[in-house]
Amino acid sequence: MSHVRRGDTVAVIAGRERGKRGKVLRVLPGAGRVVVEKVNMMKKHQRPTQKLRQGGIIEREAALSVSNVLLVCGRCNKASRAGIKVLGDGRKVRVCRRCGETIDKG
Repeated sequence: MSHVRRGDTVAVIAGRERGKRGKVLRVLPGAGRVVVEKVNMMKKHQRPTQKLRQGGIIEREAALSVSNVLLVCGRCNKASRAGIKVLGDGRKVRVCRRCGETIDKG
């Protein structure tokens, strides 16, 4: 179980994008990487295809290592490690290590 999931807000803690925040668009668990919105942008030279009529240079997000991001807590609004807590009904939920707030809703 990864400490980040799609839709989470994360902060980048290492690399040239350090300090930026964004929403997780995709998680690639096999590669141990995540794609974060508007972070680690790259230019791709795209040739025209049936789908993409207009070719050219497009900008898109590249994957970051999952070890370079930390989850941002909704309550304390700080980047913190995520702990795991087992609830009374047997469900596992992620909790903020700074304030103890449950991150997973539902």
